[in-house]
Order: sequence, then structure tokens, then C-alpha cells
Amino acid sequence: MPTSVPIPKAELHLHIEGTLEPELAFALAARNGVTLSHDDTLALRSAFAFQDLQSFLDLYYELMAVLRTERDFEELADAYLARAAAQGVRHAEIFFDPQAHTSRGVPFGTVVEGLGRALDRSVERYGISTRLIMCFLRDQPVVSALATLAEAEPYLGRITGVGLDSAELGNPPGPFREVYERAAALGLHRVAHAGEEGGPEYVTEALDALGVERVDHGRRVLEDPALVARLVREQIPLTLCPLSNVRLRGIDTMEQHPLRDMLDAGLKCTVNSDDPSYFGGYAQDNFDAVRTALGLTEDQERTLARNSFEAAFLEDDEELRTRYLKAVEAHRFQG
Repeated sequence: MPTSVPIPKAELHLHIEGTLEPELAFALAARNGVTLSHDDTLALRSAFAFQDLQSFLDLYYELMAVLRTERDFEELADAYLARAAAQGVRHAEIFFDPQAHTSRGVPFGTVVEGLGRALDRSVERYGISTRLIMCFLRDQPVVSALATLAEAEPYLGRITGVGLDSAELGNPPGPFREVYERAAALGLHRVAHAGEEGGPEYVTEALDALGVERVDHGRRVLEDPALVARLVREQIPLTLCPLSNVRLRGIDTMEQHPLRDMLDAGLKCTVNSDDPSYFGGYAQDNFDAVRTALGLTEDQERTLARNSFEAAFLEDDEELRTRYLKAVEAHRFQG
């Protein structure tokens, strides 16, 4: 049975644009004079029956058109934080896609400052510490990523790391080596989506070419035993997103999800919500889904929560990490 009080957890794989609920989308569309291709929230929700990653991305980018002002981004982040707090999230490392906004005329600073206003009060209002991770679109030219990184430099006080997302197949990590080398030189953490649609070789390439510290998704790593051994040996975390995997048809049913086998193999797995508005659930909803489908034990759920804080970029506040880990151990499950 689901816990009535969610276990404390960190969310490490969350696209803020993917938290845009239909109700907020229509409210922002009305405020900003944007016409959506769906008539109402019911019609929009019915469009969330995706065939694959690309069919999701098409709608994802379309709805971004409603995000125009600092106030829009502030309200988007604030709405996510309220939902996350109710689901036991104590720390959130939030992805955003600047190229998807600057390409349609929204200034970089508008995005960062708008999100930042909500994040600045996240501890006081919601009890959630936060980090912001800027993602590059892998289906855009590398030169665009380099320009985006340069554009971000005045805002690095707000940005903790860089990531790589969007359509994976045919867009391997390797070409972004220079971008990641520059990001490392700027003191930024590095993560990347790999092994979601692409095979385990994309994960290996992200490790070797980009020097990533975490792998976002990585659900296909079990196909390469040598890679599994390396990930276990180097304790590279994987930020899995179970509901996303099923909704995007990467896995037919939750019962087929490899999470339990990955835990048994010693992989440092975490559970996250990815784009929760589109995929049917936030952080604890994903925990509940895998517990029910895979028969996870309380110890395994505690391990997932513990892994999330251990994998978080909290090296500047080890006291906070320790407090979060103690909260995990003190949690009592209710059935």
C-alpha cells in the first residue's frame, strides 16, 4: 500500500517546463495572448497519449509558447514546488531548457530570474532546497550550446550544472565534448540524458566524452554487463523516471521496468518524475508505481531515497545532506 506520509526524497531529474499543467497553460495563454491548438484542458490532457519521445517533444515545445515573462516562469516553478513538497521532496535539482526559450525571443535572463524568484523562497515556503541545471538541446547544433553557455556566464551564481536532453536517437553525447569541457572549467557539475531511447553505448559515451557525474535515465544499461560493473564500481548515479518510461512506450508495462534488477545489480538508482504533468505523476507517484508493480520492499524504497540525497549536488552543504539522510532513516512506513 502507498505510504500516507511520503518518504523524504531528492528529485534529481525534473524538467520545469514539463511541470506545466493544462490549467496553468491555459491561464498563461490567456494572459499572454497565445492561442493553443487544443480547445480546453480535457482536450489537452487527451493529447498526452504519446507514441514515443518525439511525439511528446512536439507537444512539449508547443506548450512552451505560453511562457513569456519572469512572472510566468516564477508561477511555473512555484506550482511545481507546492506539488513536490506534498510528495515528500526535500531537495530538487531542476532542469531548464534555455534554447527552447531564447529561440522564440524570450531573453535568457527572463527565464533564470523568473525561476530564481520562486527558488529563492523555496526553503521558507516549502521546506525544499534547490539547485538549477541548464540543459542543452542535443538536436540543436553544438555551436548553439556553446553560445548558450556563454550567455549563461553572468548568471552562474544561480546555476549549479549543465545537462543534455531532447531527442536522443541519432544525437549521441560525443559532439558536446567541448561544451562540457568549458562547463567543467567554469566549475559546473555535468549530467546528461543517455540510455533512454539510445543504447548503453550512449551512456558509455556520456561518461567518457562528457565526464558526467550522473546519468539521466540509463534504463538500458543492463544490456552491457561491463558498463554495469563500471557504474557500480564508480558509483555513478542513475536518475530513473519510471512513469515516463511507460508513457513514452520505452517499456510496455511498469511490471517490466528494470529498476528492481538494477538495484539487485548494485546500481545507484534514484526515482524521479521527469515531466510529471505529461506523464501522470510527481515524485511519490513514481515511488508508488514501482512499489506496487515490482513489489519493492521498504528497505529498497529507503535505499532509493537515500541514494537520491547521496547523489545530489550538496557538497557545499554536507550538514544539510546529513540532515536529509537522517530523515530517510527515521521515516516510518504506514500500510
